[in-house]
Amino acid sequence: MNTAEKDKKFIWHPFTQMKDWLKEEPVVIERGEGNYLIDDKGNRYIDGVSSLWVIVHGHNHPVINDAIKQQLDKIAHTTMLGLTNPKAAELAEKLVNIAPKGLSKVFYSDNGSTSVEIAMKMAFQYFQHKGEKLRTKFAYLNNSYHGDTLGAVSVGGIQLFHSTFKPLLFKGFKLPSPYCYRCEFGKTLETCSRECVKKSREILVKNKETIAALIMEPLVQGAAGMITQPKGYLKEIAEICKENNILLILDEVATGFGRTGKMFACEHEDVSPDFLCVAKGITGGYLPLAATLTTNEVYNAFLGEYSEFKTFFHGHTYTGNPLACAAAVASLKLFDTEQTIKKMQRGIKYLSKKLEKFKSYKFVGEVRQCGYMVGVEIVKNKQTKEMFPIEDRVCIKISAKAREFGVITRPLGNVLVMMPPLSITDDEIDILCDGIYNSMLKVLE
Repeated sequence: MNTAEKDKKFIWHPFTQMKDWLKEEPVVIERGEGNYLIDDKGNRYIDGVSSLWVIVHGHNHPVINDAIKQQLDKIAHTTMLGLTNPKAAELAEKLVNIAPKGLSKVFYSDNGSTSVEIAMKMAFQYFQHKGEKLRTKFAYLNNSYHGDTLGAVSVGGIQLFHSTFKPLLFKGFKLPSPYCYRCEFGKTLETCSRECVKKSREILVKNKETIAALIMEPLVQGAAGMITQPKGYLKEIAEICKENNILLILDEVATGFGRTGKMFACEHEDVSPDFLCVAKGITGGYLPLAATLTTNEVYNAFLGEYSEFKTFFHGHTYTGNPLACAAAVASLKLFDTEQTIKKMQRGIKYLSKKLEKFKSYKFVGEVRQCGYMVGVEIVKNKQTKEMFPIEDRVCIKISAKAREFGVITRPLGNVLVMMPPLSITDDEIDILCDGIYNSMLKVLE
């Protein structure tokens, strides 16, 4: 059997209707070079979604390759239960140095969902240690996505992903989403008076005695369709939390490590959370690793005598894995040596210009961009914002057609997504945007 045959016989793919998958001829990716993916037939594709939002400096980067090889010659893995290792310690120092002010402790795990679970459990246990026993609830935004473990799903606001598991979930307080294109209050940009913020304040203040923390994605709600938040929204919500002694958990799994044009999205509005959850791009897209950063205030609440059982009873087998940490250290060094954030500012502006032609197309409702995070919302009717029927699979067809133009992308419902590696060039931005635009024309005309 070849790879495609073995895949169809043995593999169950994530977020995939396997009945459809079995009918298709899969693209088999064998290798990567820079910002390109290369299949088993030698075809080259721009990696338009950074291999699910993780590739930062491109594929097969010699610096990260060498860092992993050097670590591999020493040791591949050792537990952090009662032990430590040089790379985990080095990476923790680097993360604290680049993180928003006040975040001083690092707890490792291996993916975005677990980084969120850790923050939530820490927030809950923090208040238990402080004697505020009623603070057991969490607030979250409509349209939010924080991962697929049950705690993360409980604070998820996307019905398509989460409704099936409702009987298994704990209840929290859902705040309105700042989805301006489809405002929950029926407002437009011209008539907006921050109803979403007012309603959020009302819910948080009313329930402040029982809420341990608010969790949110800063600036962009990724999985919901790259929903970008209006300027100042994050700052306002953070201030409400602070006023009411509600801990703030910022999920930067998708937005972290340069995606928005700064190292972390919360830097755009000078917000320092109580917890920062990071994963995806932390290793440059090489190996699974995540981290939950928090403050000394939270950390100190867990200190006590062994017999007091104030310990944070949570851990993962591959916590602080030396190979993954070595890749992450190398990736962070590349941000400095290659001046990644500085160089991408020009690329962000160039990408904005390329997106202009999308905005006037009759089947495009809105184009949303924050750095290198882009969502193009496809609609059947531009005036009414009516969507195409889900059974038409319009964006899936457009993404499939894009392969013929040398682009790999994956839609989010009725939203076409572009999230290229930070190392993408102007010429490659041309290929990415032109490929998706031409695919859109082919499918919709």
